[in-house]
Amino acid sequence: MPKKESTGAIAERYSVRCRYCGQKNSVKEDYKNGQANCGKCKLPLSNAPHKKFADLSKHEYVHPADSKALAALKAIPGIDTALRKFLSVTLESAMRINFMASSVKITPQQYPDLHAKLQVACTTLGVEMPDFFLQQNPVVNAFTFGSERHVIVLFSGLIERLTDEEILAVIAHEVGHIHAEHVLYLTAARIFELLLKAGTAAIPGGEIAKFILNTTISSALMAWARRAELSCDRAGLLVVQDPHVVGRVMMKLAGGTFASKMDYEQFIEQGREFQKHCDENQLDNFWANVINAGQTHPFPIWRVAEIIKWAEEGEYNALMQK
Repeated sequence: MPKKESTGAIAERYSVRCRYCGQKNSVKEDYKNGQANCGKCKLPLSNAPHKKFADLSKHEYVHPADSKALAALKAIPGIDTALRKFLSVTLESAMRINFMASSVKITPQQYPDLHAKLQVACTTLGVEMPDFFLQQNPVVNAFTFGSERHVIVLFSGLIERLTDEEILAVIAHEVGHIHAEHVLYLTAARIFELLLKAGTAAIPGGEIAKFILNTTISSALMAWARRAELSCDRAGLLVVQDPHVVGRVMMKLAGGTFASKMDYEQFIEQGREFQKHCDENQLDNFWANVINAGQTHPFPIWRVAEIIKWAEEGEYNALMQK
């Protein structure tokens, strides 16, 4: 119920404090949860609690496939040193300059609702605020980079297609990469993708680049990067605290913007069916992995199956009750 405030000579008014960002919002006397959005972060107003994690460990939510793939990557001798050298002599500085020059930096005054959503995600997971940019790009994507100073980039094609809660889930997913300490490897993986297209001949530190781009390291790096996304879907859920918000993001990634024509329950069932086929049929599992190996992210269907499974099997609820 909204709280009544007495203001003396001023007429009585009602207010609801945003569960996400804490902003106090004036509402109508007959207000019900979800009928209005916060004036600061634009997320739906509700008097339901929103959990903030004071001492969340990445090991409490990281996906087993992420842990396994990262262990295989770290087993390569000299990999951390090589990656840091690789980033220092390749494109990380160019990426920073590019986004500073061609994108809008999000601040409390510039896209304040997006900045507020970033604050919600960082406060919930216990992460220092990174730099944050919005770039005009029709591709539906977001990513995180920066081995020293972390940077999150959203593409306009993404925020034009998602609701405010879904945008929070995406931002929280990217903050999850920072919390899970993915960013060194993730930045190398993203630059690696660019170098595969451009070649390494003209790149400063070419010997380091060639070392990183050898088959063993490149395969291990990309295999890990895909699986790291599953961990960060979980981080996103820990922030939005509704698995179906994350699920609807995956539905839009899979089926485009025609959300009004898609049945979410059918999409969830498709995810469960996909996972069942892969669990029970080795050939289906083989082809799913072969096809997915050429992509930067796991299939949206795989991702929705994984996040719903995690929400339903108890680990998520245990963290929420911690």
